[in-house]
Amino acid sequence: MNGRGPETGSQPGASVLMAAEDAGWDELHALMDSLTPQETEQPGYYPEGWSAKDLLAHIGSWLAEAGVFLLRIRVGTYKHEETDIDAMNRTFLELMKDVPLQTVRAQASAARARMLLAWGELPELTPEAAYWIRKAGAEHYGEHLPRLREWVGELRSG
Repeated sequence: MNGRGPETGSQPGASVLMAAEDAGWDELHALMDSLTPQETEQPGYYPEGWSAKDLLAHIGSWLAEAGVFLLRIRVGTYKHEETDIDAMNRTFLELMKDVPLQTVRAQASAARARMLLAWGELPELTPEAAYWIRKAGAEHYGEHLPRLREWVGELRSG
């Protein structure tokens, strides 16, 4: 995820964005659901010590941020600003590290639902809105799913 903001040029339509978002979310949850609670909390997803639970908390946090950005776009208060992704990622990890797994799951699901609701309330799909929907949703899942697939395989092989 980068904090540069909307790219210029053509953007995918809402149905394409939604299909990609749904597919990524479904795969993320299928992989997470295949893990035991202990496996979900085991460090190693990233060498820095992230667990699969940390990944889900990270994704949920960005979905929550996207929901806020979409609300601001709808009410006209959104201003493009450079986002310090690394700093936000550190903050999210620090805040969510000790949150129980069931709460992390609920937060991620609620954040996604809120993002989708905010998307549905937009009068039009602006480039800024499409950017945040992609970056917090399908593109973000795409950044993390390959490693999550590997991690699940590593846990399964013992």
